[in-house]
Amino acid sequence: MIDLAEQGIDPAEQQRQEKIAEQRRKQSTFKAVVEAWLTSDEVKKTRTADKVAREMHHEFVTIWGDWPLADVTASDVAAVIRAKAATAPAQARNLLGFLKRFFGWAQAQHSYELEASPVAALKPDRLTGKKNKRKRTLTDDELRAMWQATDALDYPFGPLVKLLALTGQRRSDVSNARWREFDLGKKLWTIPAERYKTASPHVVPLSDDAIAILESLPRFKSGDHMFTTTFGVRPFGGFSRLKARLDKLMEGKVAGPWILHDIRRTVRTQLSALPVADNVRELTIGHAQPGLHQVYDQYAYLDEKRRALTLWAGRLRDIVSPPPPNVVSMSKGRRS
Repeated sequence: MIDLAEQGIDPAEQQRQEKIAEQRRKQSTFKAVVEAWLTSDEVKKTRTADKVAREMHHEFVTIWGDWPLADVTASDVAAVIRAKAATAPAQARNLLGFLKRFFGWAQAQHSYELEASPVAALKPDRLTGKKNKRKRTLTDDELRAMWQATDALDYPFGPLVKLLALTGQRRSDVSNARWREFDLGKKLWTIPAERYKTASPHVVPLSDDAIAILESLPRFKSGDHMFTTTFGVRPFGGFSRLKARLDKLMEGKVAGPWILHDIRRTVRTQLSALPVADNVRELTIGHAQPGLHQVYDQYAYLDEKRRALTLWAGRLRDIVSPPPPNVVSMSKGRRS
């Protein structure tokens, strides 16, 4: 203290400045800035907020949590992304995308001593390889094996997979579904705009088969998430572990690896084999109409989508529980 006074420095002011610097350091750690980003409107109002939070914590905060944000370099990021790409290239690409959003936001705040984003120059193709468009669909035999396997899986995963197959909707839309979105009397499910990829509400007519699954689900007083392991408080999120269980049950009955999103592609492909107009097939699974149709064609096609999903439910029923060989489906206009 005497030395400071001799140098003309006020010890009290010195302590104050040190406390400010320490507080600023704590607020600028990678973990602290991630938490600030996750609570910002840029993230929390998006439909993928839960996924982004889960991935950022699991993949990055566990590594760089206590580091000053500005100390994370492009080399640090590249090493983590390359390691992930070795086993899960699609996830690695998504993770890099999260980091680009995060560092871009942090730089724009001008609060974390971050002069430039360390990931700005990183190219996904160079770190994860070129993105390949998946074309995998499930055959009828694979669909049957999948459906039968779900019977051996407990709630929530078994019913969730079946609802994916009956509706053709995205995995996150189904897994994050809430009871408030459903009108079982009218057999309608309205996915709100804030949860939907197109930022517009998406209405899904429900077949009798889908209604039967929904009516079998438990309801909880703590929250209204439909598929949950926390009594409705949070949506289900343990897909990797339970997909592995599903794969084990289907072992020897599938031609090769598959992912849950392949179910959606399978439904869309199967709709093409049914008497359903092409634009209705696209609208049924929630694809936006092209070009000027988005602006000028505001017709909901609700009845047409209901017919499409009813036809598909009948087709799926024949696949998973095929009728005896001497019985011809009445839907084909012939008697057995």
